[in-house]
Amino acid sequence: MLASLAFPPATSDSTIPAVLHLKTGQSFTGRNFGAPKSVFGETVFSTSITSYTESMTDPSYRGQILVFTTPLIGNYGVPVNSAPYDTQDVGVVLESSGIQCTGVVVSDLAEKFSHYKAIESLASWCTRHNVPGITGVDTRAVTRLLRDQGTTLGRLAVGDDASAPRPESHEYWDPSAENLVEQVSTRMPYTLNPQGDVRIAVLDFGTKANILRALVRRGASVTVLPWNFDFNAVRDQFDGLFLTNGPGDPKQCMEAAMNVRKTIQEWDKPVFGLCMGHQIIGLAAGLDAYRMTFGNRGHNQPVLALASSGSIKAGRVYVTSQNHQYALKLEDPFPAGWEPFFINCNDSSVEGIKSTSDSGKRVWGVQFHPESAGGPLDTIEMFSDYVTECRMVKAAQAASKPLLDAAFTAPPERIAVSATA
Repeated sequence: MLASLAFPPATSDSTIPAVLHLKTGQSFTGRNFGAPKSVFGETVFSTSITSYTESMTDPSYRGQILVFTTPLIGNYGVPVNSAPYDTQDVGVVLESSGIQCTGVVVSDLAEKFSHYKAIESLASWCTRHNVPGITGVDTRAVTRLLRDQGTTLGRLAVGDDASAPRPESHEYWDPSAENLVEQVSTRMPYTLNPQGDVRIAVLDFGTKANILRALVRRGASVTVLPWNFDFNAVRDQFDGLFLTNGPGDPKQCMEAAMNVRKTIQEWDKPVFGLCMGHQIIGLAAGLDAYRMTFGNRGHNQPVLALASSGSIKAGRVYVTSQNHQYALKLEDPFPAGWEPFFINCNDSSVEGIKSTSDSGKRVWGVQFHPESAGGPLDTIEMFSDYVTECRMVKAAQAASKPLLDAAFTAPPERIAVSATA
């Protein structure tokens, strides 16, 4: 604590040159911080004014060079990123164990930081995780370009590479051509809060820690599974299925979508998906997904509820946290048994779908992040709605089981038959 109050300097070498090259031809010069290396990636921007540590550790930013529109970044440093495994936490403070984005672009890197939980600067954190950054860039100008021409492939050139010729068009790496989910999903199943009163399976497409945190803090036992795990083989062991956020193109995960389609068709327990999970549910329902021009990334996205469900009331606008490049297409008519749940107030993109009341299913998907971290908490109670629904279905099935068992164990009804028959 004393070290952070003393405003320790950022451990960056401001003499190393750096250049951000965009595939569309523009270049922005600045100085390097963090790792002194060059990288390729997909250049995207976030309008978030806080929580840079949470954004940088969000697996949905895998393969991306993250541009912060807020001018000053790093002023409150970086905290210790470890926490207990219990009913309140899931092993980390931030959204994953390390930095997930490929590179960082900021206008003004804070050379000093001050926060009672901070232990290091943004620059030293990036150095430790081998992630390069560039400061001294007009990030508002970069943002306006990306808004006009859309998300653009880029290269962060550092050191000697900064004075080298810009890359040829064919040299730029497109992360969306790869299955990024495969890179960030857990390799082996694991369970959090095993003493929870309802068992929820989580398909991990690149989950943020706060999603898991939100579930365990509501008393659930959470078993995290790889993205392509055949949930249908073990579904009877669980009271609900949850699909997480993740990076890249949802069509890279059609294997998961087909598994989820079978689950929805044959299973009557609650299913909830966020971001990538919402898109997977949409593909399973028969909707199509498309690549947006520049996506929605930030903590200020307004969405309009088109239907009521639990704590969500139709006709109300909710402010949400988002991070996605792809969205579901709005189709008319919607697939049978499904209806739109939310729509974006800015660009009219689909922000949520749900099963209809007459479908007999309990399925919800939302494009935004109710758990935030960071961002507004307008929709945080959707987690309570979901866990409550899991408990209700579990209790109802437990109550009906004795009657079902009795029906199978009772002697068969005897029908009188004539002796001459």
